[in-house]
Amino acid sequence: MTNNITKHQNIPILRFPGFSDPWTEKKLGTLSDVRDGTHDSPKYHNKGYPLITSRNLKTDGSIDFDNVNLIALEDFMKINKRSKVDIGDILFGMIGTIGNPVLIRHDNFAIKNVALIKEKQDLINKYLFQYLKSSYIDKKFYQKNAGGTQKFIALGLIRDLGIPTPSLPEQQKIADFLSSIDSWLDNLRAQKSFLESYKKSIMQKIFSQKIRFKDENGKDYPEWEEKKIDQLGDVIGGGTPDTSMSSNWNGDIDWFTPTEIKDKYIYDSKRKITKTGLKTSSARILPPGSLLLTSRATIGYVSISRKESTTNQGFQSIVVNSYNSNEFLYYWITANRNMLLRKANGSTFLEISGKDVRKTIVNTPCLPEQHRIADFLTSIDKSIDFKQKQIAEAELWKKGLMQRMLV
Repeated sequence: MTNNITKHQNIPILRFPGFSDPWTEKKLGTLSDVRDGTHDSPKYHNKGYPLITSRNLKTDGSIDFDNVNLIALEDFMKINKRSKVDIGDILFGMIGTIGNPVLIRHDNFAIKNVALIKEKQDLINKYLFQYLKSSYIDKKFYQKNAGGTQKFIALGLIRDLGIPTPSLPEQQKIADFLSSIDSWLDNLRAQKSFLESYKKSIMQKIFSQKIRFKDENGKDYPEWEEKKIDQLGDVIGGGTPDTSMSSNWNGDIDWFTPTEIKDKYIYDSKRKITKTGLKTSSARILPPGSLLLTSRATIGYVSISRKESTTNQGFQSIVVNSYNSNEFLYYWITANRNMLLRKANGSTFLEISGKDVRKTIVNTPCLPEQHRIADFLTSIDKSIDFKQKQIAEAELWKKGLMQRMLV
């Protein structure tokens, strides 16, 4: 590739050898056949044909077929008379989810409120797909988003979108090169997905005792014992200081809400409270290593605190005692979240009480085996995290390339 110093006259910074002509910009509607899916609301069935909407278009360029509505053959045929999706077409989200273009590799489904772009003579869809994934497109549609609460882009705006277009041979070169990076990314994502599936499967086998660990001498550990969570540690609720009192807030004490519980370890909260806020509320200081367990609305999500912290009332946190491993209990809760959900009740929102958390039964190995289990599962998590880091770095590298290869 050649590396020019600046963009000028619709010429990208980075180009393949043999290409020097300026690119021309034309409206997408003049280059491609741009239409959309049905605007009707067909009846859904337990069996039938998938009806894809914007929410099924994923950021990685694939379609989520696990969460689709199914329609009858009659509706499927009716929709496809107007907007049949073929292999090589592009789908583009118009309502709710804007963008997330997908280059179609498998067909036999219908679409609703999704733009459908079919290739014609002067614009290769594989090139267009890469362009539609660029930051340039994100900025364009962010400016033109017509929706209020609901994000929305009209089909006319998509047709009027200006597409800088090189010659067909250069389009093909760019498409092939960027597609090869996509294949590499797909492979990394597949590796990560495999590790996640393996972890889920192996946890089920470990906690059902289908797999047991040996000690350092190759001997069996003692049999597991049924224990209540309150035998493994103290269960502590949280609280919220008076939000109208400024003296309670913007201090140096971490104060977590359930929406912040996403990763295994948690460090800093979005909001912090003062010592006054702590004294005047039911929030309590939790030591480092505590399990912050969500107990209201989003139930059963858990993180391990790395620092002293507090929580709001949407938690029943567990301070694990010295006879047990907080990491082991973290993984047990992760594997048995559905058990906690079944214990929840409430009319306004679901909630699991501290009493129900305390009396939850955990099949518990001895402490050395707890450590062996936690160390093994932690090693899998590290492999997953490494794959995610590789994916993030590859995505960033590709984004930088696209900024230089496209105008």
